[in-house]
Amino acid sequence: MVAVSRGERSQPSSRARTASPARGPAATRRAAGREGQAPARPAKTARVGLAPKLALSVGVLVILGGALVGVVKARHDRSPAVLPAAPDAASAHASPIARLFVPLGFRLERVEVQGAPEMAKADILRAAGLAKHAPILDVNLDALRKRVEATGWVRDAKVVRLLPDTLIIAVGPRSPAAVWQRQGVLHVVDAEGKLIDGADPARFPALPLVVGEGAAEEARNILPLLRQRPALMAKVDALVRVDGRRWDLRLKDGSLIQLPALGEDSALIQLDQLDQKQRLLSLGFERVDLRDADEVVVRPRPPAPAARN
Repeated sequence: MVAVSRGERSQPSSRARTASPARGPAATRRAAGREGQAPARPAKTARVGLAPKLALSVGVLVILGGALVGVVKARHDRSPAVLPAAPDAASAHASPIARLFVPLGFRLERVEVQGAPEMAKADILRAAGLAKHAPILDVNLDALRKRVEATGWVRDAKVVRLLPDTLIIAVGPRSPAAVWQRQGVLHVVDAEGKLIDGADPARFPALPLVVGEGAAEEARNILPLLRQRPALMAKVDALVRVDGRRWDLRLKDGSLIQLPALGEDSALIQLDQLDQKQRLLSLGFERVDLRDADEVVVRPRPPAPAARN
């Protein structure tokens, strides 16, 4: 017989309280070992890289840059740009901001001239003075516009910077209206009588020829009247300004039509009426004097001398 004390009977052992009837001794020991350990804390991650605000700014710039590159590429695919004939420019003297964006491709690669005739584009690009590969953010758009507008071909201009690498020069051109002969030298002028620098008169054989001092400026008044009379205009060889106050029309067959200082339109109406009644422009004459509104004087061409046998 084994003697058991009263205290031992009333206080079961701790092992007996924690053990489950379904578990064996090994399972009981593993459970006890897990309960005695504290839960592990996650390790702290070390911070590396840019500050949040700076990282956000850089991300926005990258996204915008990518979007602009896509837009520009799509535009170039539709309309090939005109490349200026200019030497490469070093970026050593670029501004700090321009120097920061140069590695991202913000260099001048293309220049498109819009609204100008083909023969004028080379003169406009030469006046622009742009250099390929230059930092595009350093291009002074207002100064560039003024240089372009100083050329004879351009009436007005607008310059647009299309990032990252393109400039658009949209011009309102001066249209050639006449060839002006002054002191034996030929010039091309627009409808306002202003010289178009760089325009070769030999390339405009169809333009009317105006001769004499003040002829370029005054041609804008007489040319519209002649263009209303294409049959007469086709016969005109030159418009000669006389004494700075009136016109003589020199025809291709050597005839001369003298217009008054005032009322050229009325005088040309008289000429139209004579031509309709008497086919005056087809007969051949030496001179038609329309300077007097009340009287038209026509001088026939003298007969050719008879040929000698």
